[in-house]
Amino acid sequence: MVFAIEEINNSTELLPGIKLGYQIHDSCAAVPVAVHVAFQLLNTLDPVFVTGDNCSQSGMVMAVVGESGSTPSISISRVIGSFDIPLVSHFATCACLSDKQKYPSFFRTIPSDQFQADALAKLIKHFGWTWIGAVCSDSDYGNNGMAAFLHAAQKEGICVEYSESFYRSHPHSRIKRVADVIRRSTAVVVVAFTASTEMMILLEELSHEPSPPRQWIGSESWVTDPDMLRFSFCAGTIGFAIQRSVIPGLRDFLLDLSPSKVASSPVLTEFWEDSFNCRLGKGERMCDGSEDIMTLQSPYTDTSELRITNMVYKAVYAIAHAIHNAVCQDTNATTRCSKFTTINPKQVLAQLKTVNFSQNGYAVSFDTNGDPVASYELINWKKSGSGSIEVVPVGYYDASLPEGQEFRIFRDITWVDGRTQVWGK
Repeated sequence: MVFAIEEINNSTELLPGIKLGYQIHDSCAAVPVAVHVAFQLLNTLDPVFVTGDNCSQSGMVMAVVGESGSTPSISISRVIGSFDIPLVSHFATCACLSDKQKYPSFFRTIPSDQFQADALAKLIKHFGWTWIGAVCSDSDYGNNGMAAFLHAAQKEGICVEYSESFYRSHPHSRIKRVADVIRRSTAVVVVAFTASTEMMILLEELSHEPSPPRQWIGSESWVTDPDMLRFSFCAGTIGFAIQRSVIPGLRDFLLDLSPSKVASSPVLTEFWEDSFNCRLGKGERMCDGSEDIMTLQSPYTDTSELRITNMVYKAVYAIAHAIHNAVCQDTNATTRCSKFTTINPKQVLAQLKTVNFSQNGYAVSFDTNGDPVASYELINWKKSGSGSIEVVPVGYYDASLPEGQEFRIFRDITWVDGRTQVWGK
């Protein structure tokens, strides 16, 4: 997000002469914290944006990027939507958020789960599976996603042996019961519409007493999570993922960390101390300046699998384009913007509905529900020569293509237990 804002602030084409200010809050994946932040944002409704060359610290918030989850996004949208403040999410996928009567100021750069549910049902039908099991997170994301999937599966003639839900805070007995249902079932294909946290808990439980081989079909929340790949008994998993992307310049930006920049940020300080096992303040094992981030192998420095990151990037640019369209005039080859033009969130909201641009080759626009065009990569968990599991793209699903042409497979799939033929029918 900071990278995108700094790019925009240095641009001579998008909002030239105008600097975007920002605040970043950590919701700690907790709805009460997210709602508290939403009310904090509403308390800064000062119409003054510019004080000299700097942003006003109490200037009115024009838009919000977030949240990562559907449940907190629902809560935040209910709070700020009454004030016409747009909320542009990068990872909240619940189809319920497409309801403009309830969430009139909500937009997202990630597809609605309605599209994913339809795609999963078509995928299962494509491979000839008619008898499956299903598990989901007991949350807005999981329950709504599973309901949409079950409806789509019924239309495709797919029978469901069981549908179980669970949540990270449920007692162990509940998790064990779900695992036992999977172990004892006759369905060998299991659709998991879960968040990564719930899937991790379930697979941990299954690893203690492995079930017979199961063909897992995953939702986008967990199927590309690198922390999940240690569960080798899930090799052969297939599922839909947000498309892998390239953001030029991001890796250099991430690696450009001076000691002063690290020290000024609690997040970067925690990252630095954990990565190099030293302390920047007082204490034992003080950082001595010999730490070299270039040698670090971590999710922070790895920009080869940018998926949700690009959704954040596009969300920031969407808001910037909306503000640009509200305060700038494009005439011939010149763009004139006035940083003293008074705008309000309602104007940004109106402009967001009509944004249509391309950034690094990725198109950004919203339909009448605030949703983008839905497209996914079909990925497969394949075992490498060393025995580790790798996430490999094997196809795609594009909802904008004509009926019957949305789904395409361009690479052989490796199934559970290393089989090369479709299994579980």
